[in-house]
Amino acid sequence: MTSSSSPSQDTKRLAHTYPEGLRADALMEEDVAWSHEIDGERDGDQFDRSERAALRRVVGLSTELEDVTEVEYRQLRLERVVLVGVWTTGTAQDAENSLAELAALAETAGALVLDGVIQRRDKPDAATYIGSGKAAELRDIVLETGADTVICDGELSPGQLIQLEDVVKVKVIDRTALILDIFAQHAKSREGKAQVALAQMQYMLPRLRGWGQSLSRQMGGGRGGLATRGPGETKIETDRRRIREKMAKMRREIADMKTGREVKRQERRRNKVPSVAIAGYTNAGKSSLLNRLTGAGVLVENALFATLDPTVRRAETPGGRLYTLADTVGFVRHLPHHLVEAFRSTMEEVGDSDLILHVVDGSHPTPEEQLAAVREVIRDVGATGVPEIVVINKADAADPLVLQRLLRVEKRSIAVSARTGQGIAELLALIDDELPRPAVEVVALVPYTHGKLVARAHAEGEVLSEEHTAEGTLLKVRVHEELAADLGPYTPVSA
Repeated sequence: MTSSSSPSQDTKRLAHTYPEGLRADALMEEDVAWSHEIDGERDGDQFDRSERAALRRVVGLSTELEDVTEVEYRQLRLERVVLVGVWTTGTAQDAENSLAELAALAETAGALVLDGVIQRRDKPDAATYIGSGKAAELRDIVLETGADTVICDGELSPGQLIQLEDVVKVKVIDRTALILDIFAQHAKSREGKAQVALAQMQYMLPRLRGWGQSLSRQMGGGRGGLATRGPGETKIETDRRRIREKMAKMRREIADMKTGREVKRQERRRNKVPSVAIAGYTNAGKSSLLNRLTGAGVLVENALFATLDPTVRRAETPGGRLYTLADTVGFVRHLPHHLVEAFRSTMEEVGDSDLILHVVDGSHPTPEEQLAAVREVIRDVGATGVPEIVVINKADAADPLVLQRLLRVEKRSIAVSARTGQGIAELLALIDDELPRPAVEVVALVPYTHGKLVARAHAEGEVLSEEHTAEGTLLKVRVHEELAADLGPYTPVSA
């Protein structure tokens, strides 16, 4: 077969060359079976068998972004929010600071803040929080910015939440829901997750809504009938009942966890180990200070509520006295009462301590407000009688005038920097002075065969002097009454 042969000649030659049974196989050969004049118009573009079965990419359909930063942003799907505050008391600067803190909370929760507005009112509007006219203006701002969420700087009633959503046509949440969301993201331990879940259910219970069949009646529960007597309960009532049951179960679980922590606390009391609690505003540097004092290695991050779970570490004063240092959950102004109630067992570490290190951010514009907010929560958990040292952290970044003002107002205060180590030695010495000291001073000559008593004196008391003699270890210590009785038989006659 040559390239000059015509299709008709090829067909005739095929009939003479191949037997009848092999003609179909011959027709499959590429150079014989296809002709441009006949098959080209009928079949269009031809493909090999493997190409016909393969997947073929359609060009121009992909919407994938090439810039990696844009790709990561799209995967995170950050909520775009507008902040709303009602200024009822204080100065305009106070209102702006409160909204700036709300913006920091929103960013911590993973939102992108687009805008923020404040309205001056005597009190929040009972219907829409900011009034119907301002709610309509807020709707225009939401449309202009393309926001999908509105966050209010206060706790909204269920009615305010629904009516404001009806006006702005996007999701509306309040400060309490935002803080609960942050706590849910950052809780790591089993107890922390249970406490956050309980607080969320307490918050959501009065805010359940029903649409359509959610408000329809279930079958009645009449006895002996066809289960149709009585109106029954709506589905939303069923949901509320189930939430109450879950809350009761969660409270029991938290109480069981509290028992375990109480056992550890009693063990420390039995061993007469003093305890120090670190309390303070969120992001004031409590975890950084704990790491600086004990080398605990706790997570440190420039974010609100970065650490929620309490951490207890063993520490030692410059004089050799052992004590425990507990890092507690951070506080914030208007801390939701649901959280205070749910985290009450954790906050009891503050009430049961012998000393509170109240950490405040010295670089914050209004550190006095932070002090007041934390002391309000301390008062709620019944820890007002515990001695307090105000630790002004971030002294390396603070305004010197602010430091001087705080040191002048707070009589028992010290300026430190957990990042650089400034003032840490002075703080340790101050802790040593403020911790309660054992009441009984004892001089004892303990035989070398009773080394456990010497170890107990070091662990439970304050060793003033120690001398190794031929007869044993001569100790001069301050101890509690129980240990003093055990050391009594070894008191030298001359003493």
